[in-house]
Amino acid sequence: MTETPEQTIHAFLARHRDQQHRFLAALVRQPSDNPPGDCAPHAALTATLLEELGLTVERHPVPAAQAAAAGMVSVTNLVVRRRFGEGPVIALNAHGDVVPPGEGWTQDPYGAAVVDGWMYGRGVAVSKSDIASYAFALLALEASGAALAGTVELHVTYDEETGGEVGPRLLLQAGISRPDLALAAGFSYAIVNAHSGCLHLEVTVAGKSAHAAIPETGIDALEAATAILQALYAERDDLRRNISAVPGIGPAQLTVGLISGGINTNVVPDRVSLRLDRRILPEESPETAEAGLRAVIAQAAARFPAARVTIRRLLLARPLTPLPGVARLVAALQRHASAVFGETVPVTGVPLYTDARHYAEAGVPIALYGAGPRTIEAANAHRADERLPLADLDRATEVVALSLLDLLRH
Repeated sequence: MTETPEQTIHAFLARHRDQQHRFLAALVRQPSDNPPGDCAPHAALTATLLEELGLTVERHPVPAAQAAAAGMVSVTNLVVRRRFGEGPVIALNAHGDVVPPGEGWTQDPYGAAVVDGWMYGRGVAVSKSDIASYAFALLALEASGAALAGTVELHVTYDEETGGEVGPRLLLQAGISRPDLALAAGFSYAIVNAHSGCLHLEVTVAGKSAHAAIPETGIDALEAATAILQALYAERDDLRRNISAVPGIGPAQLTVGLISGGINTNVVPDRVSLRLDRRILPEESPETAEAGLRAVIAQAAARFPAARVTIRRLLLARPLTPLPGVARLVAALQRHASAVFGETVPVTGVPLYTDARHYAEAGVPIALYGAGPRTIEAANAHRADERLPLADLDRATEVVALSLLDLLRH
């Protein structure tokens, strides 16, 4: 009896399961911490591993000066294109850079140990698993024997942790890729079609140093900064009452995450800087959110006219909202994920911001789905003992392959 393409995909992935797990382990064992962002070596390994699978890989190194301007040492973007005929171009984007491991691990963060069916290591869930998932989904689609029309591209980029400016954004702005539809890294138990935006501001308060025995001869930058902090925390309380109508996103958020300044214990501080993170709801205007924060800071600083306050924007990541054309992708993912996982897999938003926004800003409809447990907390993402259930990797790969089959089948 002849297999259907769906059955062929399932059988192919079952036969290559161990190979896929080894592929992911090799990605985890090669560090790609960002910062410092010296990620070209990982890209070189990834390209070699993809070529060993029979895929043709384009290497697009980012000029050193451009990488440095993005706060990185080295970046090479990878693009795989598999053309099945005339039809839409679907891009699959996963990032290979990861946050540094930090403290508290019980497993080697670069060991890729498997314990009770979970693989451990930095980036195993966010999002080196999706490089593996998308690559093997493409191989399974190719093996299906189905009559297909269109092109699948795999985009492996390396600057998601620093904003995606020299990764997806560069690929799209330079015309290296012009997809009609895109899928970006996510987890297995939800399809994401919206996420928060994010604004990072650096506030610097400049005063004048003086001996602590005669503080009135100086200008205390910390005193002014304290008033600004109090105003920001009051604004945070107000923002928490602003809740998104998009399921999964919740309220607007404001966090002061970094403070530095001062010279010594016995010196009036002449300079204090702080950095803040403002999460922007899909319903909000990023420009209005930024103007509001600047006004809060200016009003608090006005009480200390001798101090000089400057505000610098570090990042503005716009919220992701569904674009026309994404519904078909979302429907395919939800149908197959619910069938493969044996439960209803919802469509939702998340309070994070991701590289998906760069595709949306370029007019490319995009959703997020990939390999991962139910929650970020279950994956230990961005903290010690990051982990991934390998069964979720296996099933998510099948979901992606079947969804691509639906979208490209004649």
